[in-house]
Amino acid sequence: MNNLSVLLQPHHSTFQGCRSTTSINYIVTHALQTGFLSTSAEEKLRQLLQTTNYGVEELRAYTDLQKAVMDGWVRQESREKLFQEVMAQVA
Repeated sequence: MNNLSVLLQPHHSTFQGCRSTTSINYIVTHALQTGFLSTSAEEKLRQLLQTTNYGVEELRAYTDLQKAVMDGWVRQESREKLFQEVMAQVA
């Protein structure tokens, strides 16, 4: 199994708290499956990481997402916008 197929495995959590479609695992899984992390999803992730009692699985999912971004498997909308702004200033 290659690195991408490992990253695309759903991230399940043993956290027994309230689960919603805005959970860390949901956002990470969606980004890994689509190859794209929107600015709104990135902001929600930031908020969840600061305000949620997340477990090891959520932390693992988040680090998997970071690695996927660094390896080029997932594009970040915020980085693309920043790059476009910088390029517009240079031109």
